[in-house]
Amino acid sequence: MTRPTEHRTASLRRATSESTVELSLDLDGTGVSHIDTTVPFFDHMLTAFAKHSLTDLTVRASGDTDIDAHHTVEDISIVLGQAIREALGDKSGISRYGDALVPLDEALAQAVVDISGRPYLVHEGEPVGFEHHLIGGHFTGSLVRHTFEAIAFNAGLTVHVRVLSGRDPHHIAEAEYKAFARAFRQAKALDPLVEGIPSTKGAL
Repeated sequence: MTRPTEHRTASLRRATSESTVELSLDLDGTGVSHIDTTVPFFDHMLTAFAKHSLTDLTVRASGDTDIDAHHTVEDISIVLGQAIREALGDKSGISRYGDALVPLDEALAQAVVDISGRPYLVHEGEPVGFEHHLIGGHFTGSLVRHTFEAIAFNAGLTVHVRVLSGRDPHHIAEAEYKAFARAFRQAKALDPLVEGIPSTKGAL
């Protein structure tokens, strides 16, 4: 079948009383990123997502981080999900499914992604108390799940993320984001054997 010659891209802006987000991405990139969210640990995670999903990603954001990081991280994740959905287009020719198991020292995380058009998240296995931990002194552990929720629901993805082992909160969070990135990389990839939209319904 004939493959698209143009890259799958999107550029979006979202402004509220809580934050301003400008984001652009290229799903057919090489993992180049330019990230400035004013939340340093989230910069680190988005850089890892771009690198390991082979998505070129630019994010410029500011928000009421004097209150906490929640609003800014949430709004960036919403826009990232919306941009992914827009860039995927009709999803013709994609592999659709991805599965990745990623270690980071003692931590091990698995992510499975289905570009299904049906938003759903299953997220489990983080240690008790992880959601209360401040990673880097500013990024609450609960935001890890929250970002996956926002991305999955706005991109129309079915996502399963499981933490299989881990002790250090930084390692656990980073393994989760990298596993999601690797699974998404597989799912968004164009498969030369796929004709049209990979669904018996003819739509995703």
